[in-house]
Amino acid sequence: MNVKFPSSAIFALFCAITSHAAEEATARPLFNGKDLSGWKGDGYLVENGAIFCTPEGKMLVTDEIFAEYILEFDFKIPSSETSGISFHYSGIGDASINGMRLQLLDNADPQNSKLSSSQRNGSLFQLAPAKPSSLKPAGEWNHERVTVTASGLMVELNGETILRANLDEISARNPSRLGAKRRAGHIALLGNGSHVAFQNISILETPPLANIAGVMAAGYQSLFNGENLDGWKHRDSAEWSASGGILKHSGRLGTPADLWTEKDYGDFTLVFDWRWSAVGPLENLPLILPDGTEKLGVDGQPELEEGEQHDCGIYLRGSQEAEVNLWNWSAGSGEIHGYRIAPTSTPELRAATTPKVKADRPIGEWNRTMIVVKGDRVSVSLNGRVVIENASLPNLPDKGPIGLQSQGSAIDFANFWIKSK
Repeated sequence: MNVKFPSSAIFALFCAITSHAAEEATARPLFNGKDLSGWKGDGYLVENGAIFCTPEGKMLVTDEIFAEYILEFDFKIPSSETSGISFHYSGIGDASINGMRLQLLDNADPQNSKLSSSQRNGSLFQLAPAKPSSLKPAGEWNHERVTVTASGLMVELNGETILRANLDEISARNPSRLGAKRRAGHIALLGNGSHVAFQNISILETPPLANIAGVMAAGYQSLFNGENLDGWKHRDSAEWSASGGILKHSGRLGTPADLWTEKDYGDFTLVFDWRWSAVGPLENLPLILPDGTEKLGVDGQPELEEGEQHDCGIYLRGSQEAEVNLWNWSAGSGEIHGYRIAPTSTPELRAATTPKVKADRPIGEWNRTMIVVKGDRVSVSLNGRVVIENASLPNLPDKGPIGLQSQGSAIDFANFWIKSK
């Protein structure tokens, strides 16, 4: 049986942008007001519900990785000192270079009068200037709201919009600034030994945008309502949660580990978004060759490369063998794991179930996947590129539930849409 892969016009349907969930969702605290749980860094302390930087403080970095969100916080800073917050920070090196630094300082202080416009308060350091604003006098609390989207950043200070930045344009103008190219990363408080203080830090993560009316008109139905796990088995697991259009796995191994749809499916097209939401452990990972075998060294042993271990997957028709892998190995996501590694698989089947190309975006960024199942044939597209094409899976069940498999990696899902035939 030959299967025609969905046209680029249909796939483009899922790349259109229309926002929904963020306005109705509830932000969660990024700082609990008691201690520095969820953050890493030295030289910071908590007093009276606020984070204070000491003279020894440099950076305080979130454990989690974020992509698109609304961050709100209060800050106060002495007149003669400079601080900041870094967005999309890689977690390594200078957060002003390997991230985007938002300046926090007193524009009225004479020592700051000669700073360039892109170094003043509310500006993206040396990237985009903020307009002069109603910053409160030094030592008083200010409220800031930062909205980060796939290609934009907006800053509101004390209710006034002081910066709108197009990140794609900034990146094009500053090719040597690695942080400007990133679209996900840690959030870092950059005290730099100043006496800056932060409180009431909260974050509202937002899912990647989708043309809801368009996909419904094309005959797709939602598998995830964005707010709870209705329609899924094992939804009582403590490791899975849903809010604001995002389905999250904590990254902890739990029981039960996997989620399954209550409904069975035969032939279908499934489209969904996913991203890794935390740093994975460094491990030695095999190198997968295009024919599906592991690369061997001169000693005949598997050749390995160090990388972050991330591993989850999508089970097709209730079969754990028919798992479309989401992982960070060399072959890229989309591999149909059980068939590639099965001793009974022919060389042709191993090659057919190995991705043609690694199309994964950097860790922390959203990926869009389309899986087409018709008869015993499966095709997978990742970020607009076909990675598995018309692979024939022997003994694939005719019908069964769709499962979300977890190997203990922190992962977010969003925008589950299915068209059943």
